Amino acid sequence: MPPSERAHDAVERLHEAHDRIVSQLSRVIVGQNQVVEELLISLFSRGHCLLEGVPGLAKTLLVSTLARSLDLSFSRVQFTPDLMPADIVGTDVLEEDRATGQRQVRFLEGPLFANVVLADEINRTPPKTQAALLEAMQERQVSVGRVGHRLPDPFFVLATQNPIEQEGTYPLPEAQQDRFMFKVFVRYPTFDEEFEIARRTTGAAADDVRPVLSAADIVALQRSVREVPVSDHLTRYALTLVRQTRAGERGVPEFVSDQLSWGAGPRAVQFLIIGAKARALLQGRSHVAVEDIQALAGPVLRHRIVVGFAAESEGVTPDAIIRRIIENTPSREDELTRDPRFQTIFAS
Repeated sequence: MPPSERAHDAVERLHEAHDRIVSQLSRVIVGQNQVVEELLISLFSRGHCLLEGVPGLAKTLLVSTLARSLDLSFSRVQFTPDLMPADIVGTDVLEEDRATGQRQVRFLEGPLFANVVLADEINRTPPKTQAALLEAMQERQVSVGRVGHRLPDPFFVLATQNPIEQEGTYPLPEAQQDRFMFKVFVRYPTFDEEFEIARRTTGAAADDVRPVLSAADIVALQRSVREVPVSDHLTRYALTLVRQTRAGERGVPEFVSDQLSWGAGPRAVQFLIIGAKARALLQGRSHVAVEDIQALAGPVLRHRIVVGFAAESEGVTPDAIIRRIIENTPSREDELTRDPRFQTIFAS
């Protein structure tokens, strides 16, 4: 099949899959359209998500419903201060064959061996267990003793954080948050959405979610995302946005150097570009646009930049800085390449 026909086929398949998944989710989930969109982009990009929101916003229901609509195995782990790595990874057990009397070691899989894993309140478990999860996310396998065990494909981790009640928690260091493709904010519903939630959940109606994609379908669509072409200008634009978060570097705006103490690394550029490819296909386009990169700059960068103490005390947020960087960065190729400040960034 010629490349043009392959690209057209990928657009049709992923756009149709998007519509079918959203249709199934809407039978259970009210609103949260942006959250759903970002979860699907992350899934088809082979990334993982960190969700932050107060209790009671149906984060668990959203993730489990997504797994049901995709015909994927789902596992939920409630992270607690006494949770150990073996509790999530699995462990070797010694078994005896009653017929022969022989003993053998068998690996007993932990809850990480599922396609979709919800790590509930990841900041409530000690760093040792957090590290075990993050290693599995990166390597897509777990090691017990000297033996490695491959995790199922696709493998999608959604970890939640509670922004309140920080006593007795173990916040994820910035270097570990970098393993997540997106940090997604789950916000309160609107009045009309909450009205519909109350009406649905206090009645007798039952949800009927049907799977629309298999694991094999998802793996194939993930490969299609990688094949979407991106122009050099858009790669340069994404790289420019990321490099402007690095306080003190050449060409970085003064407000960034004043307000940020640490910026994003190369992984942010990779996630911006692959996420933009997935977003374009989900919206029915075979090409990436500037708007795709701008739309994903917030979820990709907000957990990769560190606001300085003085700016944070004044109420400055990572999202506000990201929006200001976008506003001060030309999206047209000729304007971007001719600007003396950005020429300095390109030469650094």
